[in-house]
Amino acid sequence: MKNNEKKNKGLGAFIILVVIAASIGIVNFCFKNNRKSDRFSNVTPRKNYVAVLHVEGTIQPEGNSYNQEWILENIRKFKNDSKNKGIILFINSPGGTVYEADETYLALQDYKTSGKKVYAYFGSMAASGGYYIGCAADKIYANRNTLTGSIGVIAGQFLDITEFLEDHGIYYETIHAGKNKNMGNYNEPVTEEQRQIMQSIADECYEQFTLIVSSSRHIPYKEVLPLCDGRIYTATQALNNGLIDGVGSWHDLLVEIEEENPELSDCITVEYSYEKEKSFFERFVSAVKLDRKAESLAGIPSVMWEEMNLKGPLYLYR
Repeated sequence: MKNNEKKNKGLGAFIILVVIAASIGIVNFCFKNNRKSDRFSNVTPRKNYVAVLHVEGTIQPEGNSYNQEWILENIRKFKNDSKNKGIILFINSPGGTVYEADETYLALQDYKTSGKKVYAYFGSMAASGGYYIGCAADKIYANRNTLTGSIGVIAGQFLDITEFLEDHGIYYETIHAGKNKNMGNYNEPVTEEQRQIMQSIADECYEQFTLIVSSSRHIPYKEVLPLCDGRIYTATQALNNGLIDGVGSWHDLLVEIEEENPELSDCITVEYSYEKEKSFFERFVSAVKLDRKAESLAGIPSVMWEEMNLKGPLYLYR
């Protein structure tokens, strides 16, 4: 009898949890939102439309709010869709990996070969790789409270704890061939040669970035270099320096686009925004905010955990 009571109590507790989860939207018994990309990904507009493509979060292969494959897939789809008449990028990102930022930039340049235009609107932050992607736009507008710029590169970060290990009697050795094969490992001091290796990578990525800024913003290269020292700019500062074309609201941008392109007056706008599909457990944990407790214990916000796992050189504002 006692065992049965325990089983009944356990079953009852589980049912209560499921009911609570369902009531706050964790469990969707109708499976209305059971899609892998975004809430509009399966929509085929019947009218001509301008796609509002959200570029949000840390730029990387895959994250909670950014997915490279999803971004590229949609850009290709818009290019080949006769009903699509343009793209407005809504950018709210501190940047991220060099590879993904450049790949998205090039995909947008390829999209423009179809004769369609790309506009960009900057949200609260469009820095580093976020600004890099924005350079693919024919015109860039920003909210008056936007922070942008941060035009620069982080090529690598080395943590040398060899003295600490030695002081505590810990000896950790990596057997390797090639004097720089173990470069960047915390058990080996950084040499001057290794610093130069990483600096050369940073310099090459930086030149690529600055040339794109110069070309897209029609600013002579010698004049653009002083603007590209890694600093962040307000929207007004960016406008005064020629890094954007206008400051205003989202509505202001739509009015401006329609005035410049009367043929778009009959178009609708369709939003495309990526959100990583979460498992039942992830959604439940998020609802009860256990993830925030974990963050506070570690003292590191979740977005920083994502950034710490990025590989390769970065166009990233920190």
